[in-house]
Amino acid sequence: MQTKDTKSQFQAVVAQCRQLFIYKMKDYGPAWRILRTPSITDQIFIKANRIRTLQTSSEHLVDEGIEPEFIGIINYAAMGIIQLQLGVVDIPDLSSEEATAHYDKVINEAYELMTRKNHDYDEAWRSMRVSSITDLILMKILRTKSIEDNNGKTLVSEGLDANYYDMINYAVFALILLSEDKKGNSQS
Repeated sequence: MQTKDTKSQFQAVVAQCRQLFIYKMKDYGPAWRILRTPSITDQIFIKANRIRTLQTSSEHLVDEGIEPEFIGIINYAAMGIIQLQLGVVDIPDLSSEEATAHYDKVINEAYELMTRKNHDYDEAWRSMRVSSITDLILMKILRTKSIEDNNGKTLVSEGLDANYYDMINYAVFALILLSEDKKGNSQS
């Protein structure tokens, strides 16, 4: 059995996500800075719901896999955290370099959180199905929507940022598992 290196696997996944974030910044600039967090949450919902549909349906009319959708979840969740930290603006206010620096900060915070939780949970996610991870992301989205509908107030639960961080980490786990599954199938 091959030893798993979660740190390098996490870094490989987020490097791919970061590259797409940078390319999108070149194409569109920081237009996403005008999005309110409920709009970002809805974008994440669309992506997670599409993943679930692809996982449960045998017919696909658009020939794209689920990997790009998980990447989208990571990037939108990072944008959501940035919006929570900086606030929403009416006119994009960041350069591509500034936006990328904020993105890197959020991804580093997600990594640190993942490391702490991974230690306490003993990498239990490695035994999960990708479909279960998808369902957990959808649950986090619904929780986030409830918190948003409550004007960000919770009685005993974690806030919006915690749910976005969890979405990032769950999506990273899914991409790692999918990558391992592809490697396993190619070696068969």
